[in-house]
Amino acid sequence: MSAAASAKIDKRIEELGDWRGETLARVRKLIHEADPDIVEEWKWRGVPVWEHDGIVCTGETYKQVVKLTFARGAALPDPKKLFNSSLDGNVRRAIDIPEGAKLNETAFKTLIRAAVTANKAALAERAAKKKKR
Repeated sequence: MSAAASAKIDKRIEELGDWRGETLARVRKLIHEADPDIVEEWKWRGVPVWEHDGIVCTGETYKQVVKLTFARGAALPDPKKLFNSSLDGNVRRAIDIPEGAKLNETAFKTLIRAAVTANKAALAERAAKKKKR
């Protein structure tokens, strides 16, 4: 885990100082519970990113929502219908969490694990293709 990135995420949560900071802190905790090996990064001029063999999701904060964008979201099973944003893309999907919304924590952790599994599969596929060359 990048200590500098984690410190920046801590600072962002503190600076927000409202429901968005609380929400970002809560989903961050759930992400780490779902995958203790997750790596925190800080990219694109201030976006928290969680990675494991590639990007799992980002955590952006806006005035009305905390947006969690999953890099391979379109390929992930979502039986509890957590994805509620960016639904028309071919690759990404997002979860917008407005103030006061309840997140199905069990389903969210399952989604994080599925994203890690998808990343590992994509990594293995790329490695296999390289080997064939």
